Formats: sequence, structure tokens, C-alpha cells
Amino acid sequence: MSGHSKWSQIKHKKAITDGKKSKIFSKVSALISIAVKEKKDPSPATNPKLALAIEKAKSINMPQDNIKRAIERGKGVGAGEELERLRYEAYGPYGVAFIIDAVSDNKNRTLAEVKHILSQHNGKFAAMGSVSWMFEERGEIEFDTPSIGEEQELELIESGALDIEKGETGVYISCSLTSLESLKTKCNDLRLSFSRAESLFIPKETIVLDEKQKQEILTLLDALDEQNEVDEVYTNAEL
Repeated sequence: MSGHSKWSQIKHKKAITDGKKSKIFSKVSALISIAVKEKKDPSPATNPKLALAIEKAKSINMPQDNIKRAIERGKGVGAGEELERLRYEAYGPYGVAFIIDAVSDNKNRTLAEVKHILSQHNGKFAAMGSVSWMFEERGEIEFDTPSIGEEQELELIESGALDIEKGETGVYISCSLTSLESLKTKCNDLRLSFSRAESLFIPKETIVLDEKQKQEILTLLDALDEQNEVDEVYTNAEL
């Protein structure tokens, strides 16, 4: 888990400091729209995926008007092509595995662009299922604090936390997907303010790389993140 948590943090801070908010807003808007479309439910109170997407929007200071427009698009109001979720499995250099999630209104274009990015960085697509078995889908909650109290930890474990990891600048709690919403509620009850709560893929085992190899993988991750429709990238490399 630690490898992915560190990459999540790198990605989050990079997104905020690079000054590319227009592209980031576009990606998160697509997540909001498709969450509404898939469940046919525009209420975050009863649509967990929508609630998570709106939380992500707020974490990057997306204006409320943008959020409202994205919800309306998901309801089929206004112009715009149909969105769909896409998932690719791939291998990069050194046998590093990747799961790539995207939201697109043109799956052929997105497929071609992601394939091109992989080929430029010594990567290639893998058959569906050949990578995903290496990962476990979980919920994760991140706190921008170096520690939380012992009693609070015990209450979170009783509420479904499977692991509590203390990083250099934050605390990460992992849980099953079914426990994510109740654990968020428990955090609020304990007055623990979290900066991120989402579902993600955790590698069952990680690959250790040297510094040169890490940089190659980070360069590939950056290139994938720059692609307009790519939403999340998961890897089993320790970064």
C-alpha cells in the first residue's frame, strides 16, 4: 500500500502546483458526469461514486458552478458526447504492472493515444485479467496530519479500517470498499478531517527499483497522467 500512497501524494501535489487546473477540472467533471449517468442518480447522498467525485472536485477547488454543470451533463442536460469508463491493463519497463482507468467520449481515440504513450516508454498493453489479479481493490482515506490518536485508531479499526499507515506527511487508512462510506462517517464523528477518500487498487506485492528505473516509471506515469481522458493509474512499482 505504501508505494501507491506515496504516488497518490506525488500526483496530488503535482496537480496543484503545475498550474494545469483546466485539464484537471475537465477530468474531474467527466467523473462527476459519468457517476450521475451510471446510477441515474444526481444525489451524492445516495450515489457513493458521485460523492467521491464531488469530494475530489472540492479538493482541487473546482468552482461550484462547474460541479453543477457536470451533474447536469450526467443527467443528459445540454450538449456533449456520451461518456464511458475504460480500463486498460499494461506492462511497462522492468516488468512493472499498470492498471489505467479513463473516462472518454471516444474510446477509439483514447485507446490509440494510451497505446502510443506506452510504446514511447517501452510499455505495452496486456490481456485483460493478466495484471488485475496482482492488485486488490480497496478504499483509502488520507489525512494531512502526521498522526492520529491511539483511541481514534482503535475506533476506526472497529469501524472497518484494515490498515493504518503513517507516512512522512500524512496518515493513510485502507478499508474494504463496502466499509468506505461508513468509515468516512466515523471520521466525521471523530472530527478527523480527511483530504482524500477514494477507491483504488493496491498491489499485493511491489517491485523494488533503483533510482534510474524509478525515474523511467515516473516519466511514464507523468505521460499517462497528461493524457486528457486518463483518470487514474495504478502500479506495483515502489516509488
